[in-house]
Formats: sequence, structure tokens, C-alpha cells
Amino acid sequence: MWHVRAEIAPAILLVVDFGGWYRLDSKSWNGSSLDMIRHTQVSLLKDVIVPYTHLLPRLQLSEKKRNTLLYFKGAKHRHRGGIVRENLWDLLVNEPGVIMEEGFPNATGREQSIRGMRTSEFCLHPAGDTPTSCRLFDAIQSLCIPVIVSDNIELPFEGMMDYTEFSVFVAGDDALKPTWLMDHLRSISEKQKEELRRNMAKIQLIYQYENSHPGGIGPISPNGAVNHIWKKIHQKLPVIKEAIVREKRKPPGVSIPLRCHCT
Repeated sequence: MWHVRAEIAPAILLVVDFGGWYRLDSKSWNGSSLDMIRHTQVSLLKDVIVPYTHLLPRLQLSEKKRNTLLYFKGAKHRHRGGIVRENLWDLLVNEPGVIMEEGFPNATGREQSIRGMRTSEFCLHPAGDTPTSCRLFDAIQSLCIPVIVSDNIELPFEGMMDYTEFSVFVAGDDALKPTWLMDHLRSISEKQKEELRRNMAKIQLIYQYENSHPGGIGPISPNGAVNHIWKKIHQKLPVIKEAIVREKRKPPGVSIPLRCHCT
């Protein structure tokens, strides 16, 4: 995909996040900045963040007691962006009320992940190789309140929903202070947690791509991910048109930084 980046840059890109776009192309890097994806080629102004496909099934809202405070399943070590995760792991692994498991919710770890997320109040979501992952959307389907440890993260459908209504956001520096994160989570009342889960239950369908028809044949859900992606694209169009007009009307010889790579 890297060799066609200039050709596809003007399109509205559907990306799960921008985490892998700002790195150097290691296969062709020769020290030139031309080998780096520029911020105008992928842009929050023109592109659309879409959700990862969740791997765990949807859980209906109930009053069943959750006995674990905080749950995380994933890799401790990541290739990029994993320093906070590694330090958090060391900080939390022996904490009472916390379960930190190595692995992924694939064929061998799926039941373990379902059990862990469905019996935990909060699910930890630190950035790793990319800012987001299917873990966040598995937590939403499991009604496990996401604890998002990231100072800069792009999330799907922002502006169409408010993530603070069902998630907890934590700065990386705060999360790495001894006892700070656990004290913060324990300070959240039962009433607040119930409200966060109720709000989460209202938006679970927004992250689902399937239409529940046999073989996937049939109309898509009006409240599902596909329709929300189209709505988000529709929201982007006036801003893109404005950026194109601004670029075309600048006087000859004047250099103004592009707002996005739009044509």
C-alpha cells in the first residue's frame, strides 16, 4: 500500500486509526522526508475513523455482579508505542482486584476473554502498536467500562457520540503514578458505573457490521457501523469542499500549508 500512497491520498480514507500512517516506510527509507506519510495525506479533516470488528459477542444489560475491578488481556510487549503498556503491566500485575493476562481473544483465548470482560467492572485499554484495537470494541460489547490510557487517540464516530458518557479517559503520566489508577477507579461510585454501562448498552449496535441475516444477505442495520460510516462521510464533505476552495483561491506564488491532501 505504501507505494500507492500518493495516488490514494486525495480519497476519503476509511482507517481504524492513524497509528501506522505517520511512521517511516522502512522498506524504502533513505533518510528523505518524502518517505514519510505527510499529515495532509491522512487527516482527521477528510478521513473517517472506523471501528475494528469486535471478536466477542454482544452482552445484554443486566444487574449481574462483577467481581473483578480491572481486566486486561493482550501482549505486554509491543513493537511501537508500548512503553506505557509495559510499565502499566508491571505496576498492576500484582494488584488485588486486577487480572492481567497474556494472549488474545482468538480461537484459543476467546472463552477466557469473554469470561474476563463480562465479570470485570473496567477493561484497560492502553495504546500499543496502534492507538486502538478490537479490545476496545470487545469491551463495549461486553459492557466492561473502557479505561482508555492515551493522551492522543482517534476514535470512531466522534461528534456523533460522546465517549465520556461510557468510558474513562486517563492521562499516561497519571496512570503510571503508583496507586493512582486503582484509587481513581475505586472512587467511581456504583451509581456512576451503572450509568456508564447503561449508556454503553445504547450504543453497542453502532459498532456492529453484521446485519443478523443468514449468510449476511439482506438489508444492513440502520443503526449499525456501515450506516454510521456513510453518515460520517456525509459530514466530512462540506469541510473537504471548503479546503479545496481555500487552496484554489490563493494568489499565485503564495505558499500556504495544505489543510489536507484534497482535490
